[in-house]
Amino acid sequence: MTGPLIDDTDDHAAPDRRATGTRTARRRDDGTAAPWADRLWTAVRAGDEYAAVDTVTAALDTGLAPEAVLLDVIGAVQRKVGVEWAANRISVSDEHAATAINDRVIATLPRPSPAADRGRITVACVDQEWHALPARLVAETLRLRGWRVDYLGAQVPTAHLISHIHRTGPDAACLSSSLPTRLPLAHTAITAVQAAGTPVMVGGLAFGADGRYARMLGADAWAPDARAAADRLAAGPLPQPTPAHQKADDLRHLADQEYTMVAKSTTRLVRDSFRSMEQRFPAMQDYTDEQRERTAEDLAHIVDFLTAVLYVDSDDVFTAFLTWTAEVLTARAVPARFLLSGLDLLEEQLRDFPRARRLLDAGRAALASCP
Repeated sequence: MTGPLIDDTDDHAAPDRRATGTRTARRRDDGTAAPWADRLWTAVRAGDEYAAVDTVTAALDTGLAPEAVLLDVIGAVQRKVGVEWAANRISVSDEHAATAINDRVIATLPRPSPAADRGRITVACVDQEWHALPARLVAETLRLRGWRVDYLGAQVPTAHLISHIHRTGPDAACLSSSLPTRLPLAHTAITAVQAAGTPVMVGGLAFGADGRYARMLGADAWAPDARAAADRLAAGPLPQPTPAHQKADDLRHLADQEYTMVAKSTTRLVRDSFRSMEQRFPAMQDYTDEQRERTAEDLAHIVDFLTAVLYVDSDDVFTAFLTWTAEVLTARAVPARFLLSGLDLLEEQLRDFPRARRLLDAGRAALASCP
């Protein structure tokens, strides 16, 4: 399942497309970009890449600042893509096509040469995080503001990231993650980059709307969106990382080993829960192969989120995932009671894990309050 994308906003109108870093270029959007976002949405929904490029080019020609085009036009359309998919008004293929077009129109924006007084920044998604566009928006915003940027894209294995850090010596690394299930891998990346002597700024929905999981995992800075990330880097160097430390030093609750044991059992948990569900719900015997596959995938998502939440020990992440999933299923005319059944079956297998049981109880309570 894919969630909504990062929130980015910016302003309008700089007379020179290549101007960066000015007060005008960083003002909040006053609504000037909205008509262009509407036009781009129309082009994206029609799958018309040429019309999309023409729209962005026309917006720039009328004086809309490149940063505003990037964040208030392209970024706004991408956010709408996520909302429309969740509401079942567009398909997964529509979502992918729209993202590909938005990625293409970003390439039409001007790319000023790096400013002499700006440094070098590495921007990447953490390992297994495939939502690349939020990180791309950060990278392009920094480029427009004069930074030299190494954009590494989606799903960057931590070992490859560290190799790049050692080779290029950036002033900071900006790491993105949209899915909370990637938080354990994000923690690995944060501590590894810091051990290499490079400060880390993180962003994306995985880290919470207020950045609480960025702080929990020991990141040196957090930004809620691309503009905030660029503003923070412009304000001065990030603090140097603390001396190298173990991940468990940040998360004392991991000492109970629940996360480790559940993480090692995810395949079994999904398999056994699916088999139990088949036995208890005879209607599943009439499921098509595709329906059976989707059911197994949904169980896997529940287990993945439960595992990640054991890592950060937060009821909120788990309950937010379950209520959002219930909304998505309801929009697709799928009974959300499936989620409750999945939680019950998991609890039967996790009787000896008190934190896991607490999270499952919180999940049931949240689903009970759903309309």
